Amino acid sequence: MFNSLSGRFLVLTILFVMLAEVFIFVPSIARFRQDYMTNRLERAQIASLALLADDMIDPDLETELLKNAGVYNVVLRRDEMRELVLNSDLPSPVAATFDLRAPSSWSLIRDAIACLLDPSPRVVRVIGQPVQDAGLLIEITMPTQPLRAAMLDYGLRILALSAVISVVTAALLFFAVRQFLVKPIKGVVSAMKSYAAAPEDARRIIQPSASVRELAEAEAALRSMQTDLTSMLRQRERLAALGSAVAKVSHDLRNILASAQLFADRIETSEDPAVARLAPKLVNSIGRAVNLCESTLAFGKAEEPPPALSQVRLSGVVTDVIEGEKLSDEGGAVEFVDEVPSGLTLRADPEQLYRVLSNLVRNARQAITAKRAPGRVTVSAEEDDESWRIRIADTGPGLPPRAREHLFTPFQGGATKGGAGLGLAIAAELVKGHGGSLTLRSTGPEGTLFEIRLPKNVIGMDRAAEVRLPSPKRASAE
Repeated sequence: MFNSLSGRFLVLTILFVMLAEVFIFVPSIARFRQDYMTNRLERAQIASLALLADDMIDPDLETELLKNAGVYNVVLRRDEMRELVLNSDLPSPVAATFDLRAPSSWSLIRDAIACLLDPSPRVVRVIGQPVQDAGLLIEITMPTQPLRAAMLDYGLRILALSAVISVVTAALLFFAVRQFLVKPIKGVVSAMKSYAAAPEDARRIIQPSASVRELAEAEAALRSMQTDLTSMLRQRERLAALGSAVAKVSHDLRNILASAQLFADRIETSEDPAVARLAPKLVNSIGRAVNLCESTLAFGKAEEPPPALSQVRLSGVVTDVIEGEKLSDEGGAVEFVDEVPSGLTLRADPEQLYRVLSNLVRNARQAITAKRAPGRVTVSAEEDDESWRIRIADTGPGLPPRAREHLFTPFQGGATKGGAGLGLAIAAELVKGHGGSLTLRSTGPEGTLFEIRLPKNVIGMDRAAEVRLPSPKRASAE
């Protein structure tokens, strides 16, 4: 029970109430002691009235008066004269004197605590102001034992009352905490366990219902997290299913393309000039498709194999990409501009570089075609001492906000209606495998510009030093 939230609230409440009662008890016991002594002064003054009325009283009557007043001696000071009114033998010398005419709070508390801690019988002198202005002052001597006994009795009653108040308050708080805090928390925990049992079931997502603001915020945050997680799990299932389907399709497509490759090899030997000109491109395209199918079957995961780096003449790859896209541009509304220097050579995987450029150029062409207006796609490149940079620019309508928000996220960054949003995700992953980056430089009504950056630095085995290799073009020139 005490390991639970409500149990700890119960214990803490009792402790805090008892602590508060201690702070209340100390000044109250000091006030009780002051009232006790003041009462003895008043009783002594009343007893002294008998002597004032008759100068000679019987000794037995004097003893009875002192006993009823609870004191040993009574001294009155009137008209600047100090007069011993009632007197009896003291059992011990006076141990201390207390003046109640103008005591400070600190002195009252200090003397009260000292009285409680000292069990030895003592005689003390108490000085006070007579009531009804019956003199200048009154002094009495009194024992401390009855005072201490009365103070202990008063303290025990205060302690018992404090215990009752603590228990009642703690019980009320215990049930209040269980109803308004612990019960909603248990509901949240139960909802979390239910969701964990079947996170793909949207019916198990928590519905915020707490009336406490902090718990309501926690439930809302939990609902948002569960909603996102369920969406991610569904997307992961779709990706897994898509991967399985792609593997199956790639397997069968590879066999079909193998047969097509055999026919293309025979066509390549044709003496027809047109066939002889187009046959190599057909063979290259079929070869790339076969390699892609084999790669898909090889890694079997949602990641690309590492690139096989070699020296690649960029203009040749760009020419193949542009000629392929020209065949897909049936209306001829798109103008393809190749501004790549003819001698620019870089270090990359030629097949993966072709896929990157093909995806970017295809996206640019489709964006212009969707605008239903003539446009231009420009591929340019340059290099410096640090890297090679390839830019693909178009005059299309620009990327929509959703595409910019999920630019390189599969199935979410599609820029055209019906698009899967895989092209940019694939391109970004392939470029990252080269140690480079794919960046959206600008987009808007005037067009879109993507930049590919491939570094020239090669990181050594110990990763402690970087070796900058010269570009193939400059090496050959030197």
